[in-house]
Parts: sequence; structure tokens; C-alpha cells
Amino acid sequence: MASRPRVAVVGAGVGGLVAAMVLAARGVETLVVEAGDAPGGKLRAVEVLGQSIDVGPTVFTLRDVFDGLFAECGGVLDEHLTLARAERLARHFWTDGSQLDLFPDVEANVAAIEAFAGAREAEGYRVFAARAAKIRNTLDAPFMRASRPSLWALNRRIGLRRWRDILAISPYRSLWGALGSHFRDPRLRQLFARYSTYCGSSPFAAPATLMLVSDVEREGVWFVEGGMIRLAQALAGFAETLGARFLYGASVERILVESGRACGVVTSDGERFDADAVLFNGDVSALPRLGPEAGRAANPIPEGRRSLSAVTFAGVGAIDASLIHHNVFFGDDYAGEFDAIFKRGRTPARPTVYVCASDRDSGAVGGSERLFCLVNAPPDGPRSLGAGEIEECEMAAMDIMRACGARLTWTERVVTSPAQFATRFPATGGSLYGVATHGWRASFLRPGARSRLPGLYLAGGGIHPGPGVPMAALSGRQAALATLADLAPKRLADPVSTRRSRPAAMSGGTSTPLATTENKD
Repeated sequence: MASRPRVAVVGAGVGGLVAAMVLAARGVETLVVEAGDAPGGKLRAVEVLGQSIDVGPTVFTLRDVFDGLFAECGGVLDEHLTLARAERLARHFWTDGSQLDLFPDVEANVAAIEAFAGAREAEGYRVFAARAAKIRNTLDAPFMRASRPSLWALNRRIGLRRWRDILAISPYRSLWGALGSHFRDPRLRQLFARYSTYCGSSPFAAPATLMLVSDVEREGVWFVEGGMIRLAQALAGFAETLGARFLYGASVERILVESGRACGVVTSDGERFDADAVLFNGDVSALPRLGPEAGRAANPIPEGRRSLSAVTFAGVGAIDASLIHHNVFFGDDYAGEFDAIFKRGRTPARPTVYVCASDRDSGAVGGSERLFCLVNAPPDGPRSLGAGEIEECEMAAMDIMRACGARLTWTERVVTSPAQFATRFPATGGSLYGVATHGWRASFLRPGARSRLPGLYLAGGGIHPGPGVPMAALSGRQAALATLADLAPKRLADPVSTRRSRPAAMSGGTSTPLATTENKD
């Protein structure tokens, strides 16, 4: 009887975890090799004064993606995570003292915007919301949930008869410019332009297509009991029950290539793991570090096309503002903010500040609470922001928050700079979202699941369909499906009949201690 195919997954970020689930559910012997000591990648948490605080993605959207993934692998999401739907999406503050909440319901937003800025702006929002929904509906199946499409393939999938829908996605106009058609109030234009930063991009260069992000968020934002880090733990835990194995604290030094095909990995400790395929969950710019053949498998991201980085502050403190879970304090020079980051490589003097107050899910909080603050910053590349510039960034953020009516006093906090992100995620320069979505071609520049090296597959936020937790999950699924399709001649099992089985250890190399490699989370 033929042995089952074996796949080595490099990296336990969301893309790698989902890929491991899908592969293991189909009976593939799956080993996930992760340099860190826990799953998650950019989904991570730090402990401050004995309390766990998310310091990566904080917004959970597109629940249906994860419901579908668990169901596909024979599980139920609700058995692994406890989720609660947010009644308010976010609270927004401006330096003129104004404040606006957004809701999951269009009519609730219309009423809020009318009270905030008048009837004309409310009607502008109604038209904007319909346009955002149409863009999303046009692109959801043929682009976001499909294998990497070319522009020609996208047009073919949408259909030439729907040419009005193709024009309506507005790929050739900037998001900032398109929002001017809907809103005269600069505050509302600023609010909805911010969705470009979800892709690490400037609204002055990103296409109007990114309006769809507002529709994704309006469909539902969810709170995860225990924090977003629980999602990573749930994905890893479920993958283990399906038979996937995890090796933490093991950095991959090289991707093995024989006869022109990826065939395994070697760790920095010299351990070799042979496999029928390798699935790389990381930034493609790091591939040259894993061998010359791997380096030619995909084009690295040029420094000039990198997406945003960030300076983050996570800790325990007291804030006198009326917050909800997700809060945004807008600076008063939006164009200058992105000019500083993308043209001058500096942190902005008047930044927008995002604050996640994770203890506010159930109402007001008195005294100290857990807070996570984020300020957009340039991807450093070879230059590192000095301590003085990091201090200036924090002071600028505090100034904006005070101007908006919020005073924050830290008891203790941890700072993460672009240089630290660059160390944690090799070859990124600190960029957190892969290639910046600037211009209509940007979305087609992301690599797809299949690399140029046979047997090497790609997943992660820098791979199609793009950044964000749900998109990274979809990339992991696409990479797993591509791997399965190419391994089809080998014996693959039915996912339902094998979801409780565990594979034997992979063979090959100096040592394969899989029998003693357990997930400690």
C-alpha cells in the first residue's frame, strides 16, 4: 500500500495553521515548523502585569470564512471559540471634539451620520454603503475566494455582460478621490479612507476598490473570548486533533530541493525533514535566505512597494475617555500623515491613533485596564527608528488623543517598533501587510499559491488574496488545495473518515523527534 503524502509547513501564522488543518483533514502527514514558541505569527499577545494583551490583529470579521473552514475539515467553530457580535463597530474621535460611532446596520449609520453632519452627508453614506456592497459582491467569489486571478481571468469570471459591475469597482480612481463623490465633510472622508490602512496602504494611492472593506466590517465584527490569540490556539489545536504535528522553537534554515523540486526542510539545529511538498507561510522576500532555488521561486517585494509598519504600545493604564472596544483618534493632517510615511520615511507628526480597549466589551471600565495603541509607521528597511523618534511618536500620539479629549496614563506598557517587527518577520523591513495596495495593478502583483519552484507552495498575508486574518486564512486554504491537487496521484484519504487519526513521524535526516513534539498551548 502506498504511503500517505507528507507536507512540511513552514510557519504557524494563520495561513500555515489553516493549511495544516485542510491537509491533515485529507489524511496528509503534516508537520508545522515554527520558529516561535507558540502558534499565531502576527496573531500574538504579550503579558503585562500578569494580563494577556493582543498585540497583533484585533478585529475579527468574515466569520463565515472560519465557519466554512472548520466545517470543511469536519469540525464546528463554536466548539473551539466563544464569539460575541459587536453592537458597535468602532468609535471615532476628532480634534474638534466631535465623535461618531459606526454600527452593523446601514440605517443606524444613516441616523448617526445625519445627527453628526446633516442630511446630505447621511444620504451620501447611504449611496456609499450601497456602492461598497456592490464592489464586494462583484469581487468576493471571482477574486477574494478564488485562486490567484489575472485581470483577464477576473474579467472572464465576472463576465463581459456585467461590464457596468467591472467599472463600478473603481480600480483606476484613488479611494480618497472617490470618497469625495459621497462626502463633503472632511471627517467622514477621513473615516472611510482609513479602511485602506487595513491593507497597509495610503488612501491617496490605494484604489477605490477598497471601499469593500467597509462592507466587510459592517457585516459583522466579533469579539473573541480570551482575545484574538485564542483564534490561533484554536486553529492549531484543531489541526492537532486532525493529525497535524507542530515543532516549535525550530527555525527553518533551508528548503531542500532535489531534481528541481522542493522535498523537505532543514532547521537551524541541523534536523532534516523530508516531504513530498513544502508549504511556506511567510513573506516571499525571506525565501532567498532558505536557499538559491527557493530564492528564485517568487519575486521579493521591492522596498519601495512595502506596506505600512507600525509603532505599538500595549499595557495597563487608565484613560478618561468614553471608549468602546475599537476606537480611532484622527490626526488633523491626513495627507501629511501618509506623505511622512511613504515619501519621507518618517513617523507622522500628527498621526491617527487606533486604541483597542479589550476590557470594554461589557461596558464602562473604572481604573486601570488593558490597552493596545497603534500608530502607522514606515517599513524601515535598512534604517531603524531611533529611540528618540519612537519617543516623539508616542508624544505625538498622546497629543492627538488629548486634543480629542482623551488622557492616557500608563502603569506599565511594552513598545514594539518597526525594527522589532523586521526582526520577528524576516526580510519584511517591518512591513506588516506585504505589498502596498497602491494602484490598480497592486492586487495582481501578489504571488499565488503555487511558486515557480515545483513542490513549494505559498500562504500568508502577502499572498493572494491579501492581508488581514480572513484573507490569510483563505490563502492557507488555497495553498493546501493546490498542494492536494498536485499530490493527487498519491493516496489521499476522505477528510471525514480521517479527522481523528494521527500520522506517524516523517522519516529522513539526522533526527525526526515528532513523537515527542507536542503543542504546549
